[in-house]
Amino acid sequence: MDKKNILLLTTGGTIASKPGGQGLEPQRSDVMERELEQLRTYYRITVRDLICLDSSNITPEEWQLIARHIYEDRVGFDGVVVSHGTDTMAYTASAVTFMLPNIDIPVVFTGSQLPLADMLSDGPENLRTAFAMAASGHPGVFLAFDRKVMLGCRAVKIRASGFSAFESVNARYAAQVTNRGLAVDTSVLPVPGGPPRLADALSQNVFLLKLTPGLNPAVFDVLAAMGYKGIVIEAFGLGGVNVLHKGLRGIRRAVEDGISVVVTTQCLYDSSDLRVYQVGNQLLDLGVIQGRDMTTEAAMTKLMWALGQNMNPEQVKDLFEKSLAGEITENPDETGK
Repeated sequence: MDKKNILLLTTGGTIASKPGGQGLEPQRSDVMERELEQLRTYYRITVRDLICLDSSNITPEEWQLIARHIYEDRVGFDGVVVSHGTDTMAYTASAVTFMLPNIDIPVVFTGSQLPLADMLSDGPENLRTAFAMAASGHPGVFLAFDRKVMLGCRAVKIRASGFSAFESVNARYAAQVTNRGLAVDTSVLPVPGGPPRLADALSQNVFLLKLTPGLNPAVFDVLAAMGYKGIVIEAFGLGGVNVLHKGLRGIRRAVEDGISVVVTTQCLYDSSDLRVYQVGNQLLDLGVIQGRDMTTEAAMTKLMWALGQNMNPEQVKDLFEKSLAGEITENPDETGK
């Protein structure tokens, strides 16, 4: 059997943790060696330790580091697996998706809810699924967990401790493990639109605002004064915003000041649609951007990426009309699992 060459980049997380004086602490790749020895029966594996952090401490700077290493180190490999903590893995996978346009090999993020050092860990199964996808020959950025593979820009962590921690929101799984092996749904996979490139510039001046009943609309003035260039609003339902009855000044002023305002929904499933209700249409008239059925993680990281590419508000708005890597459903009938 001709073994595929797979690069494993480690970043810490629960999968690589051991008990310490104050709880679980991420360690280097030595904790994975037992599992990797079994996987080497099927793959030629090269391991590189990038960082060693709990994923709650991973920032956009680490996203850039990971993206650069994937892009620069991928030469000679059939696929890349990135081990990562689960708490912010969906953000990292989504950000890396946008930073690596038209990536030409599979890049698969994975982790675990129990450390590999635990006899009952879900880590070995997740690693096996990730390596299988990395060896599949299907390019793109993915997240593998609980025998399922999803687009990195569609993944959301929905459980804090359950083994089925991640779900592909508003999109079918890219692949699933069945009794016939790894079954890939090619209709879900992104179609490259050109040569692979690294576009890792990001803006951190993006704020996520979750609406609550009675929210003071002056918050938009505060965010503008703090220098934010982008705001993602998690609105109610289809895109209801409760600040309109107190005036549109805050949002209007933010848009007029060149801040890109993206409205998505607090609901996990389905799409925001500002055209349905009066409040939504008023927002569209102000120039806000529809997040449609993107996950919050995708909306945040796409906006950070767009602003990092020095796009002006009109260019950002045009970009959010396009699906770059499957983050937006272009045909609403294609969201079934």
